[in-house]
Amino acid sequence: MAIVSTELTQSRREEIIDACEKLYKTQSFKDITIKDIAQQTSFSRASVYNYFETKEEVFTALMQREYERWTEMLRSRTEGLKSLSAEQAAEILSDTLSDRVQLLKLLSMNHYDMEEHTRLELLTDFKKAFYGSIQAVRDLIGCIDGAAKPDPERFAYFFFPAMFGFYPYCKATDKQKEAMRAAGMSGRERDLKGMICDYALTLLKSV
Repeated sequence: MAIVSTELTQSRREEIIDACEKLYKTQSFKDITIKDIAQQTSFSRASVYNYFETKEEVFTALMQREYERWTEMLRSRTEGLKSLSAEQAAEILSDTLSDRVQLLKLLSMNHYDMEEHTRLELLTDFKKAFYGSIQAVRDLIGCIDGAAKPDPERFAYFFFPAMFGFYPYCKATDKQKEAMRAAGMSGRERDLKGMICDYALTLLKSV
C-alpha cells in the first residue's frame, strides 16, 4: 500500500507541475493562481493543497524539474567523453540550454519572493537539483583539453548568474519592443542559442 501511495503522490505532483507549466507558457507568474492550476488537473483545488501550499512552491518544483532535465541532457552529451575543445563545450551548453527555454524563462522571475514562500524541505530539494546542474557544468568544462585549460569552478561562478539574463535579453514582449523603439533602441529579437554560445566561449577564454 505504501508503494501505491507513493506512486499516486508522485503522479499527482507531476500533474500539478504539468498544469503550471502549461499555464506559464501563455500567462505570467503573477496572473496564475492555485485555482487556475487546479482547473488544469483531474482533481480539486483542495487536493492541490495536499501537495503544495502556495503557487510559489509549484513554480519552485517546476524549476527543480527543469534543472534536473537540463542536468540529464548535459550528462548524456558528456557521457564517455575524454576531452573536448572550448568550442565544443560552448556548443553543448548553448544546445542544451536553448532546448530548455522554460528554465531560462523561470530564471527571469523574482527568486527572493518565490523562495521565501516555499517550505524549507521543498526548497532544499530544489537546491539539490540546482547544485546537480552546477556539478554537470563543472564536469563538462573539466573535459576541455588544451594549453589554456579553463577553471571549471570559475566558469560556473560567472556562467550561472548570466543565465538569469539570457531569456529577458532575447525574448522581449511586444510592449517591451514598442518601448525600446520609442526610446530609440533596436527592438529586434536576439538569437538565444547564439548569445549563449558566444558568452560561454568568451568566458571560457578568460577563466
